[in-house]
Amino acid sequence: MTKGLNKVVESYDQALEGLKDDMLLMVGGFGLCGIPEGLIQKVADSGVKGLTCISNNAGVDGFGLGKLLEKRQIKTMIGSYVGENKLFERLFLSGEMEVILTPQGTLAEKIRATGAGIPAFFTATGAGTKVAEGKETKTYNGKEYILEEAYPKADFALVRAWKADRYGNLIFRKTAANFNPMIATAGKITVAEVEEIVEPGELDPNYIHTPGIFVHRVIQGKFEKRIEQRTVKGN
Repeated sequence: MTKGLNKVVESYDQALEGLKDDMLLMVGGFGLCGIPEGLIQKVADSGVKGLTCISNNAGVDGFGLGKLLEKRQIKTMIGSYVGENKLFERLFLSGEMEVILTPQGTLAEKIRATGAGIPAFFTATGAGTKVAEGKETKTYNGKEYILEEAYPKADFALVRAWKADRYGNLIFRKTAANFNPMIATAGKITVAEVEEIVEPGELDPNYIHTPGIFVHRVIQGKFEKRIEQRTVKGN
């Protein structure tokens, strides 16, 4: 494995060393934008099962986290959007997979709170709806809020970045940032799959989004960058 400050690993086996059944995974991305494609594929190839997965969504049929659904590797899916995956729908309706839908902003803040060491927070989102059932409520300035708890630290947090140096400092590019910076702080083991690895000192400190202290392993990836919904003008 990595030695000293050098976080770079040479294989996906090294990147996901220690991955086991029944673990909690957080996976970056928004739709298919900014997902760690190679790491997801390695999880699928590993055959681990009983996973609890926290991610904005579950990919599409046959790509992204959809690959884990095909192999029935996810026991519980925690996310905010599930509309692009027919297999997801079937697994949920059949009871094969537990689904915990969470408002998107609340999902993001729960992940951020995990990384920041904040155990819980109050939010107005979901107050007075089924989202609030069984949760503590308080009123501030005449407005009702519900208590949302942070998640446990993920056994593995899998993210994708644009650039990294060997110390694990990360830069995300444009909308591929999405959930990645928050998830990068919330793992017991954070693995970054990146487009380019540079030497320490080559990244401008002013533009680093995630400091290397949060990152445990870095691997060079190759990405398909698939378009989730492609619309073209007819003749």
